[in-house]
Amino acid sequence: PIAEWVKRAAEADGRFEVDYVDLKDLALPFMDEPNHPRMKQYTKQHTIEWAKRVEDADAFLLVFPEYNHSYSPAIKNALDYLALEWDRKPVGFVNWGGNSGGTRAQAALRPVVNSLGMVMTHGQIEINFPHGEVKDGVFEPNEQQQTVLQSQLDELLSLDAVLRPTRG
Repeated sequence: PIAEWVKRAAEADGRFEVDYVDLKDLALPFMDEPNHPRMKQYTKQHTIEWAKRVEDADAFLLVFPEYNHSYSPAIKNALDYLALEWDRKPVGFVNWGGNSGGTRAQAALRPVVNSLGMVMTHGQIEINFPHGEVKDGVFEPNEQQQTVLQSQLDELLSLDAVLRPTRG
């Protein structure tokens, strides 16, 4: 429900062409390419398709929960499949979890996106115990969450304007 809220907000904003990726539906196997991603010599169709989607994107909002003080292996695997496709692209995080609201997962993933050359937005969204904010399968954000998400969307566009000319 949280990812759907982010998607709806980005679409309603009108400045974005949203390519919504649910990693469950993407179903990438654990890394199975024989070559290092920096070589961009992909041999598997799923990697070729994933690389095109990421290459075509200008910015990313990663929406993920915190489990056991970290992020899930699925998000790490999806990031690790590629390298240069992520470079010099802005990224924001929307996290949820228990008491921490996902901040530990965010802190753990930061060095990963930094090593891929991504540039993080300043504002991030952390949602504590989101189950009470889900009604009939729809996440109902509070005013602060809506404000921070709008700020993130604005910052993604600003960062993209700066980073786009530097991409190869």
